[in-house]
Amino acid sequence: MPVFKDQTRRTTFIDAYPKRIISLVPSQTELLADLGLSGEVVGITKFCVHPDAWFRSKPRVGGTKQLNMESIHALQPDLIIANKEENVKEQIEELEKYYPVWISDINNLTDAYEMIGQIGLITNKETQSKSIVGSIKENFAQLQNPNSNSQTIYLIWQKPYTTVGGHTFIHSMLEIVGIRNIYANATRYPEITIEELKNRNPELVILSSEPFPFKQKHIDELQIHLPTTKIILADGEMFSWYGSRLLKAPAYFATLYEQIVRP
Repeated sequence: MPVFKDQTRRTTFIDAYPKRIISLVPSQTELLADLGLSGEVVGITKFCVHPDAWFRSKPRVGGTKQLNMESIHALQPDLIIANKEENVKEQIEELEKYYPVWISDINNLTDAYEMIGQIGLITNKETQSKSIVGSIKENFAQLQNPNSNSQTIYLIWQKPYTTVGGHTFIHSMLEIVGIRNIYANATRYPEITIEELKNRNPELVILSSEPFPFKQKHIDELQIHLPTTKIILADGEMFSWYGSRLLKAPAYFATLYEQIVRP
């Protein structure tokens, strides 16, 4: 029986190449699509919006943090792909009683490369996964790191305002883009107040499109409190999706940097 170590160092036993996969993570769902596993993936979450055809047609098993156990059992998966941060530990532990579960734990590009390679190996798509990793590495190698010294706060939520600390995948992407994260020494996802934002007086605030869908009106609201700060919107998927969407991230980052330095 093949034995796999997932990224939380758990041992997962998988009898054969899986034929009924449930993905509980949007970015990994998109990866499974790009690996050519349409026939094998039988269930996704309501947040797995890419590819659109899957979002419209694949059975949904709830949200990433509120799984519908009944729906999962009805689909009888032979592999569930989850994530340490995006899914709830207790729910995953319950699923482990019945099915093989492979869990990713991703804080940087190296972790993402490992995840893509491991999923390729588990699903008999090793050649395709190696090709995806190679292309991602090539695209990032061509990205010029501008090393911006702008003191930056990246917001992912509004009520309360929530930012990103070090040792997160988003922080690692900010570093690659050359953006200086004010909260680099904080852990995980600190909640901050308007007063703290004002006291920090950042040169740049980036409002992510997810998980909270920041819009222009939120820029306008914040600009009142931070009149000298540059505030921009950013595609959160490019900073937080660690699957095959990384193929598109370097080109997006190059465009974003042009927006940051534009007067």
